[in-house]
Amino acid sequence: MPKKPSSDAPLGILKLESRFPRLPGDIANPATWPFPVMIREVKGADPRRVVEGRAKGLLEPFIEGARALEAEGAAGITTSCGFLSLFQKDLAAAVRVPLAASSLMQVPLAAATLPPGKRVGIITISGRALSSDHLAAAGVAPDTPVEGVEEGSELARVILQDLPELDAQAAARDVLDAAQRLIARHPEVGALVLECTNMAPYARRLGEVTGLPVHSVVNFITWFHASLRPPAWDTAVGA
Repeated sequence: MPKKPSSDAPLGILKLESRFPRLPGDIANPATWPFPVMIREVKGADPRRVVEGRAKGLLEPFIEGARALEAEGAAGITTSCGFLSLFQKDLAAAVRVPLAASSLMQVPLAAATLPPGKRVGIITISGRALSSDHLAAAGVAPDTPVEGVEEGSELARVILQDLPELDAQAAARDVLDAAQRLIARHPEVGALVLECTNMAPYARRLGEVTGLPVHSVVNFITWFHASLRPPAWDTAVGA
């Protein structure tokens, strides 16, 4: 019987300095991933500073973290916040392994899968803070529809204030409400991309309610990781 494929390529994750709950499906919950992960917290990178403060003054700590993960054996590196698209070019230049800084990077790929007349819409933790600079750094068209969860909602409050407890049901409703507002304003939206790496736990429910494909950081990084060390099949040439 052929062996099942496997990969032991470790993924390095640069995590914000945070204490909010990491549910199954969250990027920084090791149980999310079917491959080994190495998580390194970047000191000083609290959620509000990264999201609302454009991660000012944090490039060097993130570079140091990326280089440390590379030295420890990470085969590829990502981060735990879509707003770090601003650092993509500099972080990728600082290491010798592949690096994907933001879930937003999958927007052009998702757009290419849609029929004519359909567009990708982005759901984010803060529509006010997600700027054209963040989009451009990820290769996203500036007119891409964007909707944030409401300020003061359960998900925004817990993440941006870095609180230790989360009502997961309320957080799920926040994400669903944001998607429904987006679709009401932009009925041409044919797929959703979740900027926030903490929204992946709600992706299944979001797809069920909207009937749209939902692209989270989990499917993005699963795709990214698959290229780092492709699985060996015992029937393959050279196996």
